[in-house]
Amino acid sequence: MSINLLNFQKIKSIANSYHAQLVAVSKTKPLDDILALHQEGQIVFGENYVQELADKFKEAPSTIDWHFIGHLQTNKVKFIQPIAKLIHGIDSEKLLIEINKQAAKNNSVSNLLLQIHIAQEESKFGLDENELTTILENYSNGKYSNIRIKGFMGMASFTEDKLQIKKEFTELKQIFDRNKSTEEFDTLSMGMSSDYQIALDCGSTMIRIGSAFFGERHYKPING
Repeated sequence: MSINLLNFQKIKSIANSYHAQLVAVSKTKPLDDILALHQEGQIVFGENYVQELADKFKEAPSTIDWHFIGHLQTNKVKFIQPIAKLIHGIDSEKLLIEINKQAAKNNSVSNLLLQIHIAQEESKFGLDENELTTILENYSNGKYSNIRIKGFMGMASFTEDKLQIKKEFTELKQIFDRNKSTEEFDTLSMGMSSDYQIALDCGSTMIRIGSAFFGERHYKPING
């Protein structure tokens, strides 16, 4: 077993003290590691690759809740929609429309988070405020009857400048507060292994922790 139980217990305790949900990011990690953490009480696991999530879903117990947290292509939505309890990272209306379409086919409702661009890097995905306004207006007007927007997510700049990270998380929290209109709009997903404490202090309600639990990743080409 290669999971870090001390880190898990520590971060779980911190998240609980902020009433924040903990997502264990298990991408590229074997099912045995996921099951070991699940036995310690972790329920929610996040995956970045469509095929990897589909494979793990088939083998894992039904007591695990799966979140899809990677960049999602529209042609892969049909594989993810039926199995993901929450889809993070909706960064275009085109993608949202496709999820709504697939959910309607399956007579279900998909829970989503809209990804907001807050980082300095242009390479980071996410909606700008104009795109966000359009989506939320269409949503409030009933255009998407098979999705439920639960909140926002975002990633800070890849930097050791904690003030910059705090500034970006604070900006996202302000956008979240300005747009919170219903009780179901309750999730602000920001913060990873390197910056979760800053994120929690800025108002995050969901943190995504991977390397602190599972160690560094050794990537290989994965289709998805």
